[in-house]
Amino acid sequence: MNGLSLTLSRGIARVTESPLGRYQSAVIRIGFSGTWLLFLLREFPHRRELYGPDGPWGWDLARQLTDDNHAFTALMWSGTAAWFEIFYVLAILATSALLLGWRTRTASVLFMVGVLSLQNRSVFMGDGGDNVLHLMSFYLVFTRCGRVWSLDARRADREASARARGERVRPDRLGPVLWAVLGLVLVWVTLTGRLFDNGRLLPALLWTVWAVLGLWVLVCRRARSPEPRILLDVIANVLHNAALFVIMAEACLIYATAGWYKIQGSRWQDGTAVYYPLHLDYFSPWPALADLMSSSGTIMMVVTYGTVMVQVAFPFTLFNRRVKNVLLVLMMLEHAVIAVVLGLPFFSLAMITADAVFLPTSVLLLLGGWAARARERLVRRGRHEDPVLPAPRAPGESAPGAAGERAPGHVGFTA
Repeated sequence: MNGLSLTLSRGIARVTESPLGRYQSAVIRIGFSGTWLLFLLREFPHRRELYGPDGPWGWDLARQLTDDNHAFTALMWSGTAAWFEIFYVLAILATSALLLGWRTRTASVLFMVGVLSLQNRSVFMGDGGDNVLHLMSFYLVFTRCGRVWSLDARRADREASARARGERVRPDRLGPVLWAVLGLVLVWVTLTGRLFDNGRLLPALLWTVWAVLGLWVLVCRRARSPEPRILLDVIANVLHNAALFVIMAEACLIYATAGWYKIQGSRWQDGTAVYYPLHLDYFSPWPALADLMSSSGTIMMVVTYGTVMVQVAFPFTLFNRRVKNVLLVLMMLEHAVIAVVLGLPFFSLAMITADAVFLPTSVLLLLGGWAARARERLVRRGRHEDPVLPAPRAPGESAPGAAGERAPGHVGFTA
């Protein structure tokens, strides 16, 4: 009994003392926000036809649908083209902020609002990747995904270093201003009746997050004892760990249901299911490559059966690290091939990001180290390639170095 109690207490301490999977949550933050940002930028010239006033799914049809299914979308607050253009740009900015990890908690909420608003505005414009992004944008709100690899983490490290040196740290002024502005927006859309037009769950979440952020700032600045801050930290850690578990369970559910449904299909049973999408005009950006892959019946059969086996087996391999890592590599390679051969890059990026939550921390640290070294090389190369212009000479003055003198500005210069 003592052993059980000790194990239980260790488990509770592990869940409440710190956020688990800090690097995994940072990867899914970067992956999903990067996927959505690339999509918004690629479709920028076609934004009006996809989600705006020029689309076949007009504002009146969208209003009828959202009244029926109670889906949240801020684009229904106004039918003007100006509001759509402003919202689309704000969605790009919020997604960029989340990608960089700037004001991550606020950016994650705005990212969720942008994803849900655009996707619920025109429901026929999405695919499987959009459905994954739709769900994950909601789960990211509850995670502490900015603890590493973010501007927030860098700012926190600088403040901690300054305190360790005994320097005075200036209080954050931008955060309260941003909080006040968003609060005014919430008050305005609530009083005008726009916020609660389609359901109460998401509006209640927005108000709750806004109130909690205000409470957090108040406790950090005014609390005379550390207990209130510790309590808020424990609650945030529990929510983060629960959300991360839900994200992992969602990814397993996606693969399990996809695999078991495939087993029931006759084309998957006879090993020819992969052949047919390769010859659809809509999914053939590279017809020659598709023809090359489908020219071998053996390859088609192996890919078809292998896809089913990997998807069905993956949830059962989570407790075996080596097998799980092998299947992760296979699934990521499969999605990379889908991105190129079938022309579904955003679906593949979303699924690869969902797979990344299962990657070992050592692998993520290795990839992060490679990325940091590559960035340093680019920075150093840019500095070395920046030409140093010589100082202007007076008429008749000899060129530097002609009489053994050294040209100014070349001290320490590396060719």
